[in-house]
Amino acid sequence: MKEVFKLAILGGGESGVASALLAKKRNINVFLSDAAVINYSNKIELINSGIEFEEGNHSLDKLIYYDAVVKSPGIKSNTPIIKHLREKGIPIWSDIEWFYRNKPLNSKIIAITGTNGKTSVTTLIGKILENDDIKFRIGGNIGVGSGRLLLDNPADIYVLEVSSFQLEDCPTFKPNIAILTNITADHLDRYDSIEEYAEAKFHITSNQNGDDSFLFYAEDEIIKSKLKSVKANQYPIYTSTPDNKPSQGAFIEKSNLILITKNNEIMTIEDLAIQGKHNTYNALASGLSARLLNVRSEMVRESLANFEGLEHRMENIGTIHGIQFINDSKATNVNSTYYALESLTANVIWIVGGVDKGNDYSELFGLVEKRVKAIVAIGSDITKIRNAFAENVEHFAEVENMEDAVKTSYQLASKGETIILSPCCASFDLFQNYQDRGNQFKSAVRKL
Repeated sequence: MKEVFKLAILGGGESGVASALLAKKRNINVFLSDAAVINYSNKIELINSGIEFEEGNHSLDKLIYYDAVVKSPGIKSNTPIIKHLREKGIPIWSDIEWFYRNKPLNSKIIAITGTNGKTSVTTLIGKILENDDIKFRIGGNIGVGSGRLLLDNPADIYVLEVSSFQLEDCPTFKPNIAILTNITADHLDRYDSIEEYAEAKFHITSNQNGDDSFLFYAEDEIIKSKLKSVKANQYPIYTSTPDNKPSQGAFIEKSNLILITKNNEIMTIEDLAIQGKHNTYNALASGLSARLLNVRSEMVRESLANFEGLEHRMENIGTIHGIQFINDSKATNVNSTYYALESLTANVIWIVGGVDKGNDYSELFGLVEKRVKAIVAIGSDITKIRNAFAENVEHFAEVENMEDAVKTSYQLASKGETIILSPCCASFDLFQNYQDRGNQFKSAVRKL
């Protein structure tokens, strides 16, 4: 592996700054370049750390003299600057590749990806490890740049949520345990096809071997079609009772969660704090991965029994005059919203909209017809939502901000019904991120 003496970072967001800080700690000559304006707090951190940077431009004549370039996830691989650097023979790495090249030698990595559920699984694994007093750190796509995880004392286990964008430039990244939650149509504004998107997701296991573990959703047809390329030990996970129970993996049997490790050790979990098909998968994946790391069974049971879910993911805000409010702002694609609507039984007033990522709303038609009384559309892509649903619900409204969305929904709802924000889209038209969108929803509900 070639030693790096000079490292360039493209992108001044969290992943880029974290990568730069890691390089600085290693006494590597590091330079950060961002084509846009770097936000104030990140800029101050770079200045205080003595890291050279530029903003508003990429200086190609300078970048070509670096040994390697770490590319932030938001930068597409086909941008001119990336093409030029590749033509010069300069290695392009993602931030998790840079992390992997610097991690403590004997530490282990659990990496989680998938269209839906990766944050929940990542968080659940963290709760289990925390209860068992294991030295671990969590980061990656979940909000803490992976480079930051290596700035302090080393951990025994690193839990990384990774996106398809981060997996695009990982020539050596090799997690001990890789988890693929599912693959459904998403980010088709960046990928030409779902096949290309699936290829990016499968990079999580590309460098694994027989000493490693690959956990996957065994009821996902796209995943099943690509398993022949996997060299790691395979652990299928079912959210039902399969006709042929696996010799190692996880499944449901008589409402109990069954986990089987490669030593044919069977563990049963009877109670979960959170319900729903997607939460069952999350519990199976996190519990099985913890057992593969030899976490004690009682710690796994206790953690899963007490976990109450994530903020902005099917978060129960409360009830006003018999009307329930649910914040599912983290639902940024069709599949995630499908699970949300599927889990509700009462009549639903659905707040939806944002930046469309190539959504095919036809998957939701049946659920909307059965459960959705009214739709309140918000965001920049209302036309596509209107064309898909306006004729199939009792009420269809269009609004320009979250406060009006909540007020309109409340006016349309009756006692015993549910108002849910499950946007099905990205948030960057009206909001900073999905957290900001969810917080604005909660604030508007409190004002009613």
